[in-house]
Amino acid sequence: MATNGCEGVLKMIEELTTNAGQIQDEVLREILSRNAGTEYLRGFLHGQTEKQLFKKNVPIVSYEDLKPYIDRIANGETSDILLAEPITGSIICLIKCSSGTSGGQPKMMPVTAQVTKNCELFRRLYESPVIKHFGDINQAGKRMELMFARPEIETPSGLKAASVSTSIYNECNFRTILPKLYTSSIETIFCPDPNQGLYCQLLFGLIQRDEVVTVGSLFASTVLRGIKFLENHWQELCNDIKTGRLSDWITDLGCRNAASLVMKPNPEQADLIENICNCKSWEGIIRKLWPKARYIGCVCTGVMRQYTAELEFYCRGLPLVSTFYACSEAICGINLEPLCKPCDVSYTFLPNMAYFEFLPVENEHDESIEMKRNDEDTELVDLVNVKAGQCYELVVTTCAGLYRYKVGDLLMVSGFYNNAPQFQFVERKNVILSVDQEKTSETDISKAVTEAKALLDPLGFILTEYTSYVDTSSAPGHYVLFWEIKGKEGKHCKELDPKIMVECCSKMEVSLHYTYKIYRKRNIIAALEIRVVKQGSFEALMDYYVSKGTSFSQYKKPSCIKSEEALKILDSRVIGKFFSPKLPL
Repeated sequence: MATNGCEGVLKMIEELTTNAGQIQDEVLREILSRNAGTEYLRGFLHGQTEKQLFKKNVPIVSYEDLKPYIDRIANGETSDILLAEPITGSIICLIKCSSGTSGGQPKMMPVTAQVTKNCELFRRLYESPVIKHFGDINQAGKRMELMFARPEIETPSGLKAASVSTSIYNECNFRTILPKLYTSSIETIFCPDPNQGLYCQLLFGLIQRDEVVTVGSLFASTVLRGIKFLENHWQELCNDIKTGRLSDWITDLGCRNAASLVMKPNPEQADLIENICNCKSWEGIIRKLWPKARYIGCVCTGVMRQYTAELEFYCRGLPLVSTFYACSEAICGINLEPLCKPCDVSYTFLPNMAYFEFLPVENEHDESIEMKRNDEDTELVDLVNVKAGQCYELVVTTCAGLYRYKVGDLLMVSGFYNNAPQFQFVERKNVILSVDQEKTSETDISKAVTEAKALLDPLGFILTEYTSYVDTSSAPGHYVLFWEIKGKEGKHCKELDPKIMVECCSKMEVSLHYTYKIYRKRNIIAALEIRVVKQGSFEALMDYYVSKGTSFSQYKKPSCIKSEEALKILDSRVIGKFFSPKLPL
């Protein structure tokens, strides 16, 4: 099904992956030749550009190491602090989309003309395998894609800061093609109330259902949230379609104006949609509502894998397609086999997008990847020299002023395509909980638990053990903490006032990071839950892991439960469930 244009791009992929090593050296050489004279690199390279000197002298860093330099750029100092190329009037503010600080605070990265150019090329590269298998979607119909922008902020120097997706939606080219290729309007994408925006995007998608050839969003969680929202509002949506009038609770003027352009009374279509939705089971509902849809497009790998089973129920028969892997800091790889199952997806790294290095890590525990190394003492591995089956932490050097930057993504080499490695996403380093796009680390949970358990001490109770997991059995998902509590001086935990446990839930939420609280307020994450388990529950958990081969002397209680069997052990011993009753301030 490949078109002539697609064939040209596929040929480019062949050339890139065949000459991966050479291209990587050229990318690094170009980055260093441009930026060796910047304040940051000058301190390590003294104006030189040799690869070996770069590897020997330039340190491996995290965002916190570069933040002072980026803050100076945001505050108006010249951009040659980190890079020689001028900033193109904006800074990307990466608000926990695919990475961020452990505390969940926003991260900012400069944007240059080269970054924009790379993004445009990357779009062509990751779309070409999809076109090969499904045909040119852009010529076949429209995309029913759920999209949401966030308000821009302004730095002290006047530079605009926005999320990656918001920056894309603000591009003139995107706004030009939007009416032709998408069912959503720009007003619904930028609606400040996400529920009003979601309602209108679903409404417009239903009105144009005969034109829809693909359904999706950036992340699987957003697609699922849209379907859950549709389950609760389909009758109201059908009434709007039948009467040609938008529901009164949609008060955003932009949404109302956009609706007036596409809405007219259509009782026949409303009755058809109502008959589809008014059934006992919603299995395959996406295919029924949008019968011409060829696939569901969204990221289904990494933390999003937890949503695939439920999505497959709703889209029965339609493939879930994850087209690319990109982190906040760099464009990385594409999926050359879009028809494969989400659990089997591998991303082929593109050597022209950044200079990639990899820190080896060891998988010594069923529950998580253990970091068994000192960054300064471990030699980083080049892209073409990674080994199949080995796990690595991704390190990037980019044209946007990041040099040997630890992304925090842990990847496993699943194979090679020509000379370019293919990776499967394993997990985020130090992230144990994530419902949507927020990233909550073990440190975040520990801090929140410490704050909450202080409420027990004056009452004669102590928290002896805890662990966590994300419950996505209902939408939106929520954090669950298993607590084992022991009473002092013969007290029994049944004597504990339930109101105190509810207060502990609230205390935890208040103590969690900025992004978590924002998502709670937007109902992207539901209320945190504490499940109190009876005495001895964590001993039973340890017995389970020891029976599976874990050394008794080296057993470490998992910070986050990922095993279904382990979860059953704790759930079978729950004696009380408590939820946070209010939104965290």
